[in-house]
Amino acid sequence: MKRKVFCIGSHKTGTTSLELALRKLGYRVTGGFGTKDPDIASKVHEMAYAMVDKYDAFEDNPWPVLYKELDERFPGSKFVLTRRPAEDWIRSLVKDFALTETPMRRWIYGEEAGCPEGNEDIYIARYERHNKEVLEYFAGRPDDLLVFDLPKGDGWDKLCPFLGHDIPNEPFPHANKASLSRKIKNFFKKL
Repeated sequence: MKRKVFCIGSHKTGTTSLELALRKLGYRVTGGFGTKDPDIASKVHEMAYAMVDKYDAFEDNPWPVLYKELDERFPGSKFVLTRRPAEDWIRSLVKDFALTETPMRRWIYGEEAGCPEGNEDIYIARYERHNKEVLEYFAGRPDDLLVFDLPKGDGWDKLCPFLGHDIPNEPFPHANKASLSRKIKNFFKKL
């Protein structure tokens, strides 16, 4: 029986790439839920716990917000904190979501901050606070938390030993190659 794997990095931090990798390793993965549910704050735990029996791995919102409760309720689980630089993260959020408000984002970032555009400082503060709190919570527990930074080159060689899997003989999946190719172009422009 596989241990449960919870991706507790904020969305737009490589969570889709991680999902593809986990599927390749044989995990049944589910993503976010309840994004547009106006009662998400009061229903999130019941909805999340009902899904844990059906899947092996979990990514996207609201999973990152629930890491403490998930750790207590499902002992022995593995947690992966995906990260990227805050400036790149907020730029991606604004590009993809702009002024689109959701109950999920109001719950996570505050009632007045249902969309990222115009609320960049609030979003970055929450993002950085989340990452700091996760590191503090799992301090001294390297077998339970993996900090995974795809932009810095993390891949199979870091993920597989943490999960107890052999390394596949193929490149680590990258779901958002468009942003990667933009970075490469910008790099060469600076030369």
